[in-house]
Amino acid sequence: MSAVSSVITNPWGWVLALHLLCAAAWVGGMFFALAVVRPSLAVLEPPQRVALHHRIFRRFFLVIWFAMPLILLSGYAMVFGFYGGFRHLPWNVNAMQGIGLLMAAIFLAIVFGPYRRFRAAVGTARALEAAEKVRKLILANLLLGALVIILAAL
Repeated sequence: MSAVSSVITNPWGWVLALHLLCAAAWVGGMFFALAVVRPSLAVLEPPQRVALHHRIFRRFFLVIWFAMPLILLSGYAMVFGFYGGFRHLPWNVNAMQGIGLLMAAIFLAIVFGPYRRFRAAVGTARALEAAEKVRKLILANLLLGALVIILAAL
């Protein structure tokens, strides 16, 4: 029973679980969007493609709007609560922190840049152009997210 109660009362295991679940949603969502959804959209006519992009982006970005801060907060909670501050961080955790901040900045750039232009262009020919810019930035974030996963495994 002591092993079970230890797991239940260890807050860092829960913080890490939250951190990993949010990261899985973010990186996995980007992979799914680019590797599965986007190629599948080719069978749709442009207006239908834009409408589906609009729904997918809105839902995915809403999820990440909450997941991204939770990843950062849980990460910094572990830095200070588990590792005892920045001075004691292993190199790979420092690298993950930097890349995570870059990913957050790219996400915000997407939301307030090409995604905003995409929403304004829905119903026009410019919508697919804006969606392509969103896709390119999501690809950049996916590659960075894959790098973070590799660093976490080290």
